[in-house]
Amino acid sequence: MKAAPFDYHLAENLSHTKNLLKEYGDDVKLIAGGQSLVPMMAMRLAKPSHLIDIARIDELQLISALEESIRIGAGVKQCILENHSLTSQIPLLSAVVPWIGHHQTRNRGTVGGSLAHADPSAELPLIAVMLQAKIHCENVDTQRIISAKDFFLGPMWTILEAQECLTHIDWPIWHGTGIGYAFEETSIRQGDFAMASAATQLQVDASGKLMRIHCGVGGMGGTPYSFEDITSPLIGQTLSKELIHGFSEQAIQQTEPATDLHANAAYRRNLAKTLLRRTIEQSLAMATSSFQHHLL
Repeated sequence: MKAAPFDYHLAENLSHTKNLLKEYGDDVKLIAGGQSLVPMMAMRLAKPSHLIDIARIDELQLISALEESIRIGAGVKQCILENHSLTSQIPLLSAVVPWIGHHQTRNRGTVGGSLAHADPSAELPLIAVMLQAKIHCENVDTQRIISAKDFFLGPMWTILEAQECLTHIDWPIWHGTGIGYAFEETSIRQGDFAMASAATQLQVDASGKLMRIHCGVGGMGGTPYSFEDITSPLIGQTLSKELIHGFSEQAIQQTEPATDLHANAAYRRNLAKTLLRRTIEQSLAMATSSFQHHLL
């Protein structure tokens, strides 16, 4: 199929984008990389009457360091994240990039585009929710900052309003030693949509006791899941295999996976539990080994 007819607008800057959104906001889509929107338009799952191209707006393609976070423009290409000197301060974000689609799509796909598309199996929404990123949105009159956990409302559905543009994302930096992180994903083929994914970032002290932990799973419901509401009993403890297994089981019981032609809900739940357990174990191993390397 071909896309339904639409009017194309090339945005000159962010102000121009917001004015166009105000004029056409009820029936408009923003496009940057187009790796998700264009296929949907080709299948007529999306039929905007107006398309605003924001790919050439320089202010949406900046990466800058703040005191407690790294600010990444919505228009930054996904491939840039993997080796950028500033995103190295958020190593989990860099580590997850190779799992996003294919090399060719990462060369075009953008950070903001992935978040705004809100595919529940996508990698960047999971990492944003898990790390508690702050998403900045603007329209002609106002600006607002939205916690990533509140940004996603359901499959392909976010809190973004029709006349708003996602402008940049603040990704928190973790300071100190004893930090470990891991990401795992299972799909039919490399680059396919994930049947389930999991991510963990944690920090331990020199004695191996847990100081903080953020973890979550993707592909297990309409939005990514994070489990900060049940992590507090783990803080101050030395994580054993029994604790990790018990926590993973408790966490996955919160999810609501779907059944489709690739896997039923029970299989997905068991898969996600295994992936979550692995990422916690891998993160813990990395965190504790960092003290040994420091002593050497």
